[in-house]
Amino acid sequence: MAENQEKRGVLSWYFKTNLLARILIGLVLGAIVGIILGFFPDAVKPFVDNSRFFGDLFIRLLKMIVVPVILFSLIAGAASIAPGRLGKVGVKIMVYYLLTSAFAVLIGLIFANILQPGAGFNIVGSAGVQGKAAAAPTIATILLNIVPTNPIDSLAKGDVLPIIFFAVVFGIALSYIKDADNKGLAKAGATLVDVVNAGAESMYKLVGGIMQYAPIGVFVLIAQVFAQQGPKAIGPLLIVTLTVYIGLIVHLVGVYGGLLSVYKLGFVKFLKGANEAMITAFVTRSSGGTLPITMRCAEENLGAPRSIASFTLPLGATINMDGTAIYLGVCAMFIGNAIGQPLTFNQQLTVIITATLASIGTAGVPGAGAIMLLMVLESIGLKVTEGSAVAAAYAMILGIDALLDMGRTCINVTGDMAGTAIVAKTEKELDLAKWK
Repeated sequence: MAENQEKRGVLSWYFKTNLLARILIGLVLGAIVGIILGFFPDAVKPFVDNSRFFGDLFIRLLKMIVVPVILFSLIAGAASIAPGRLGKVGVKIMVYYLLTSAFAVLIGLIFANILQPGAGFNIVGSAGVQGKAAAAPTIATILLNIVPTNPIDSLAKGDVLPIIFFAVVFGIALSYIKDADNKGLAKAGATLVDVVNAGAESMYKLVGGIMQYAPIGVFVLIAQVFAQQGPKAIGPLLIVTLTVYIGLIVHLVGVYGGLLSVYKLGFVKFLKGANEAMITAFVTRSSGGTLPITMRCAEENLGAPRSIASFTLPLGATINMDGTAIYLGVCAMFIGNAIGQPLTFNQQLTVIITATLASIGTAGVPGAGAIMLLMVLESIGLKVTEGSAVAAAYAMILGIDALLDMGRTCINVTGDMAGTAIVAKTEKELDLAKWK
């Protein structure tokens, strides 16, 4: 018994330490080890070969959960929209969320094209594999391929856009079933919703478990990158971080500030009323965890009625991920540039479509955007396979993901509050005294 307690004590130091701190430590130590190895060229290949298992294991664990996360979370998110609320308020907020998400990923891609993060880096994988690029399909083909001919086949192949489409329409259909007048049908629908929600929560729990291994995976993968690339890997990471935050600021001022001004709502007043929720989201990196504070700020500081805020804000915490959309656009461009395969126009269009639709299923929990990035990369043919250059570039992003996550979560929550205020104003239910 004493021996078991001692074993638990030996392991507990790792699990009790803040995950963000562990990942950052893994990133720094991996960079240090990799740079040191760079001075001993003969040691690089043996290190890469012997450590490959631990890095590949992390990549496989992440890939394992991508399809079920998409399926369960998207169905749960779409089914959560009660048909009775799909009236004027529901339509308005849904249009707002989807349009601002599309603008967000477009802004991310614009600044990624201007600043070109990862350009000239020419990263190689631990196995020297550059990754396989997709053939550039036509725009009509991209749009047509969103609709699956066989959803089961799409699930088996991991075809992302058809999975997203099927999950969304299935979730909407399920939302009508669970609210049907037929009690038996409604009960069956509610049961299925419970099953889907349980599946989604199980996947989020599994994501949390896999992320416990992230510090080790990040350490190994980053060490391999720096051993092969040297200190020149630092610059691209700084550029991608700068690009993401420029995109976030432009979206905050240009899109949210612009929309608020269109509806004659002061942007500065909005920031003053929303700042508590924005700071909490930045620190916690969780839209869902910030929700109680978001609702209080929207009601008490911004004058949104509870009848609207109680619908739009929880929905926004589920499907409105503007900051994540910017992150997805920039990071997809970074990875394409870093492996020497810049994204084509059609690939960038696919990123916009995928990221906008994926925002419906991005869980409002820390680190969820990194899982969605896997999905976006798959949709444009950049397969994150063990030992590939794509996997190495993805590992670099994962190493700084927490820093990027803070900014994107802040923007996600800010967008929820801006949309709530705008919808309340259009419904003539906003307390304008709060804006004077």
